[in-house]
Amino acid sequence: MSLTERIEFRYLDAVEARDLRAVVEDIYRRSYVDAIASGDPFDSPATFMHRFDSYTDPTRSGEFAMVIAEADSRAAGQTWGWTLRPNAAWWTNFQPDETVTDRSALIEEDGTRTFALSEIMVCTEYAGRGLARALHDKLLGSRPEQRATLLVEPDNERAYRAYRSWGWNRVGISKPSWPDAPTFDVLIRDLPSA
Repeated sequence: MSLTERIEFRYLDAVEARDLRAVVEDIYRRSYVDAIASGDPFDSPATFMHRFDSYTDPTRSGEFAMVIAEADSRAAGQTWGWTLRPNAAWWTNFQPDETVTDRSALIEEDGTRTFALSEIMVCTEYAGRGLARALHDKLLGSRPEQRATLLVEPDNERAYRAYRSWGWNRVGISKPSWPDAPTFDVLIRDLPSA
């Protein structure tokens, strides 16, 4: 039996995700081993959990969605994101590529148009076995929005290669306002429901 056949997926909203905060941190620590070991302040578990707490803030809970994967009753990976509101901070520092002819039309949000895919992570012992794609497809396949966007570090070749093969296209760059945040490439793709 393959790994993806043994996986159970749990869908969570912000309140349910906060209740599993310790599991979220455990998955992060087991997924980002090298990033944490690098000493980069942006990748520290405390900084990551601060961002998670912000994403799951009760005032935003109606827009947050998460999927946790479990293999043999143990957490194996997670993914989450949220629907972008009008004037979303997501687009604050966005710089479009030259191919983008209308920046305003690209970043205009109405609260139902775009899902921001914030994280996909797979614990190292389950990496390379199709779980990231399964998490990606489970979360995005459940979304009613027209499109999704995500941020990826330009030098993260493995993730970048996967995103391109899953239908994502680069539209520009952005540097989030989080302290010590790197500059990311911004990718977009249509969602199956569109």
